Amino acid sequence: MLPDLIPTADVLEEVLSRPTPAVLDVMRALPGDLLVLGAGGKMGPSLCRMARRAAEAAGMRRRIIAVSRFSQPRIAEQLQSWDVETLPCDLLQAGAVDRLPEAPLVVSMLGYKFGTQDHGAHTWAVNVWAAGLIAQRYRRSRLVFFSTGNVYPLSPVSLGGSLESDPLSPVGEYGASAVGRERIVEYFSRCHDTPVSIVRLNYAQELRYGILADLAQSVLQERPIDLTMGHFNAIWQGDANAAALASLAHATSPPFVFNLAGPETLSVRQVCQQFGRIMGRTPRFTGSEAPDALLSNSQLAMRVFGYPTVPVQQMIHWIAHWVQQGGEYLGRPTHYEVRDGRF
Repeated sequence: MLPDLIPTADVLEEVLSRPTPAVLDVMRALPGDLLVLGAGGKMGPSLCRMARRAAEAAGMRRRIIAVSRFSQPRIAEQLQSWDVETLPCDLLQAGAVDRLPEAPLVVSMLGYKFGTQDHGAHTWAVNVWAAGLIAQRYRRSRLVFFSTGNVYPLSPVSLGGSLESDPLSPVGEYGASAVGRERIVEYFSRCHDTPVSIVRLNYAQELRYGILADLAQSVLQERPIDLTMGHFNAIWQGDANAAALASLAHATSPPFVFNLAGPETLSVRQVCQQFGRIMGRTPRFTGSEAPDALLSNSQLAMRVFGYPTVPVQQMIHWIAHWVQQGGEYLGRPTHYEVRDGRF
């Protein structure tokens, strides 16, 4: 049962980390410890907590190990309070990946996006070189790598988003480095027959972060909203994490690749108008909708993992209330409106 409203961060964290039946099945079927690399980001803590809750519900004893630089110590403390082990580590340091503990199950959430335009070399080091190190080090494990819908070009809104079978033609250096990550991971998967799944995410949402949260803040504060990138995909972060964990059971060599996005193509204009009606505001718009946008078709994920447990209308309802009540906002804009790949 979903709550009607989410009043506090503690309630939000509980809802975000609820394991789905598919995650429970994975935790029953696949033994051994789970290592989560890049776990200190926006999605990592709730994914680790979901894995811990699923392991306990499945009656399986296993370590859940979160690896990150943990530049914010409170994140490590929060993970430890959830019975998740934390391992501070800079994966770009010489030999760091080789010193990590063995684990039969590995999820890599490592990635660098914002700042790409000014730090191209660092972008490729994180997104490609580090991914290769991880794929080589854990060649005898079962692996999940997070990727992005930015591996695709903008596509006509009328077509419903890019398919996994479409040619990869990214716009900008971030998207190009994401293709590089996928290619190096595929290389090591084929070399060592390593089972891998690659998750092309586009875009995860919660109350403190995401396109919906960005739009709600703009409506509340009556800031102009550019309509040029007039359409987008959105999926509840808990559902995104659940699908990523469940994909451990579908990992193959060569990799199993799937788009992870909400099933709908959402309109920026219509979503903002909904926020406006709930919050008693009149959205301010500039520009007009382009005929194309960065969109992913998630039919494959819907068939394999099922439809999201949290529909978009529920997210809009929760976020509108959260924003009106002055709930925490991470202040990390998604920059969904960027059309030239310069992040």
